[in-house]
Amino acid sequence: MPTHAYDVALLTESRYHRPRPEEIDWYVENILTEDRLVQEALERRGLRCIRLDWADPHFDWRATRLALFRTTWDYFHRFAEFSQWLDRVSTQTQLLNPAELVRWNIDKHYLLDLQARGVHIPPTVIIHKGANTSLARLHEEQGWRETVLKPTVSGAARHTYKLDRHNLAGHEAIFQELIAVEDMMLQPFQHNVVKQGEVALMVFGGRFSHAILKVARPGDFRVQDDFGGTVHPYSPSGEEINFAEQAVAACTPLPVYARVDLFRDNDGRLAVGELELVEPELWFRFHHPAADQLAEAVESRLQLME
Repeated sequence: MPTHAYDVALLTESRYHRPRPEEIDWYVENILTEDRLVQEALERRGLRCIRLDWADPHFDWRATRLALFRTTWDYFHRFAEFSQWLDRVSTQTQLLNPAELVRWNIDKHYLLDLQARGVHIPPTVIIHKGANTSLARLHEEQGWRETVLKPTVSGAARHTYKLDRHNLAGHEAIFQELIAVEDMMLQPFQHNVVKQGEVALMVFGGRFSHAILKVARPGDFRVQDDFGGTVHPYSPSGEEINFAEQAVAACTPLPVYARVDLFRDNDGRLAVGELELVEPELWFRFHHPAADQLAEAVESRLQLME
């Protein structure tokens, strides 16, 4: 039985690992607060923790019983490097969420898998790398007037564009550049995301914990705080909680942690916008007991490994 120096390694990225005082703005402060809440919750259970840059070239990953993804928010900019890291480290320690879930969830093709398992999503078309098509042709084929285009591997609204007949031609060049190197996805624009916001429900060990409401900045459609979006405490309905827990239950294996981003689609039905299983922001600062709920789920996983 190998001896481990640590029970849990909390994974971040180089920008947020050990920032200098002058680098700590409100955004970085939130990250540090969230990770501190999680680490303290784990340590209250007697677990030995270390916080690391996932790309640390010197750390021996066999020294920790598991590695918990937290704020590895540069992985989609370093996708090839991250994929190789994932292959290597998953043979040296247990990853949470597990490597098979991470690989599945990294690419938004997973939305079609959820749909096949009975989870409602907005209409979604995948445009495969190298496809011989145009934005005008895609819109004509689908009969959609307003859409959102984004890469299937993305985050923080990277290359996310709101399209309509007035700006299709202006986005054709960037679309062709992107489709030459990566898969893209197209969905009808969801008006309720702007009118009502997008609800994020946190689920640990299959059980709902808390929720927040993400609201886009006036004049924008992106709810991410990178683009001026704001977050607010939110009390979800029983329907929303059941929908989120059912979406998480559709995953195999069951995630230790998940964030379900949902909204009312253009037909008024609850729909999954994103199911975040890799490195979602989980807003522990809005609901401190959630850090203990995650720590309980992590401890349960460690016990199963014994």
